[in-house]
Amino acid sequence: MASEPSSLTDSRLAALCAEAARDAVVEYERHFDEITRRARDRFLARDWRGSFDDSRERLRLYSLILDSLTNRTRELMADRLDHRSIWKATKAAYSALIAKSDRWEIAESFFNSLTRRIFATEGVNQAIEFVDTDFDVSASEQHEIARTYSGGTVTKLITELLTDESVGGFVAEHWRNLRESVELAAKRLDAALSGADRIEIIRAVFYRGRGAYIVGRALRGDTSVSIAFALSHPDESDLILDALLIGEADLAILFSFTRAYFRVDAPCPFAFVRWLRDLMPGKRLADLYNAIGYNRHAKTEFYRDFVHQLQNSNDRFVQAEGTRGMVMIVFTLPSYDVVFKLIRDHFDQPKDSDRKDVMRRYKLVFEHDRAGRLIEAHEFEHLRIPRNRFDPELLQELLSDAASIVRVDADDVFINHAYVERRVRPLNLFFAQADDGAAVHAACDYAKAIKDLAASNIFPGDFLTKNFGLTRRDRVVFYDYDELCFLTDCNFRELPQSRTYEEEISAEPWFSVRVNDIFPEEFPRFLSFPRVAREELMKQHGDLFRPKFWREMQAAIRGGELPEVLPYAPERRLVPEH
Repeated sequence: MASEPSSLTDSRLAALCAEAARDAVVEYERHFDEITRRARDRFLARDWRGSFDDSRERLRLYSLILDSLTNRTRELMADRLDHRSIWKATKAAYSALIAKSDRWEIAESFFNSLTRRIFATEGVNQAIEFVDTDFDVSASEQHEIARTYSGGTVTKLITELLTDESVGGFVAEHWRNLRESVELAAKRLDAALSGADRIEIIRAVFYRGRGAYIVGRALRGDTSVSIAFALSHPDESDLILDALLIGEADLAILFSFTRAYFRVDAPCPFAFVRWLRDLMPGKRLADLYNAIGYNRHAKTEFYRDFVHQLQNSNDRFVQAEGTRGMVMIVFTLPSYDVVFKLIRDHFDQPKDSDRKDVMRRYKLVFEHDRAGRLIEAHEFEHLRIPRNRFDPELLQELLSDAASIVRVDADDVFINHAYVERRVRPLNLFFAQADDGAAVHAACDYAKAIKDLAASNIFPGDFLTKNFGLTRRDRVVFYDYDELCFLTDCNFRELPQSRTYEEEISAEPWFSVRVNDIFPEEFPRFLSFPRVAREELMKQHGDLFRPKFWREMQAAIRGGELPEVLPYAPERRLVPEH
């Protein structure tokens, strides 16, 4: 019979807690892998609903197992739960248990999540958290991540890698029009890197939504170019090589922070993400851990990067550029390309939601398909930042408008809850300075962003350009989520025609309006665009301002259709539009 916790020595208790944490992270990895490895079967069976359900299940897995571990730890430690000396010994024992794991860094972050659940630590505590990793160099770096194809024409190499059963499990019989698609891909690759003599690809297929991607690089001597082959399964028959992505810019969009996570078999994430970063040097490690589904460890990597930035800069946090938010206080460090968003204690009129409602919408964004148009927001708790790094005016606003989650002492600012997002250029500010060509491009992509969101069953709620931004790839994204909702929850109506002069000049609606009623014909009244951009927007995307477009999209979604939002431009495709 197991001993009662009260009868255990401190060292034995620490060992038991370390073993419980190790067992929990092993359970997490096992379920994570099970869900991930279902992706191929979902893709081949065209089980798109199952694929989206798997993605959601995997997102929730971490918290479910962490909840169970937290309860078990409280039970084991009982009245010694807050004894730091036991936690210090637990960390040491746990570090020894995970030392030979190929996912030691994921296990470290898992332990950090546990300690922060127990202690709600402000800042970090090196004694009981893995602030920096316990391991200098991992033997797991020696894992063979890629496979090389050489000896023959580019056409031959592409054919070999697409039909290599050891990579994706795809064989020649799986494909439709493979020869024609490969020949076109080879021509495009030759135009980008003439004389390529070998191709290296990662030994795992990246699955997301209704797509599958084989990622790697083409080489000629010491010169290389990053590539990705996009696969689709449009009907019940064969696979199609749908597109070839070439260059870091194409891959950066594929791995964007506005996309859902891939399901890809990465038994050694440490080496895996570093191989990916060779293909995309502009990506942070945090971005790449995030992209392959390890979002909790991505937060660890981000925090380490953020601390490094603070230590190697001297600028101050200031209010982010753009229109003052009625719900959020948004600030940034000018030398660092993220924004911090804090929910205000009280919202300006006419906002009538509350903190819980805002947090619910951010959670919706986290779990939903972001369609390449929603910026992911990482949730942080109990941040501790030196007080002298804040602009006095910003700090005063934080203390007056977010006093429930912000406090200060002589040296530090403590923030109990914040969202961290990638910083983008607010679209209204961009329009104020853009020339006609750039304004037209951004206006039309703004409309396309709204349509992409609609295809993923998202209605942004607020169409004002101040709520949209432009990424460094000149892609329009949405970042204000306090009115966001499911498209299928909305009721799109025609604007009733006035029957009298008094109705026509009335400042208030003279007809009944329910909470979820939307009148698309009213949208243009509130949108400020440069004249030429507005004209082109109305010409190309005027259907956005009529109820018919929205109702048809709702009908498609309710009928089980899942309109596809591709993570690459149409010109990258190797086949005609379906």
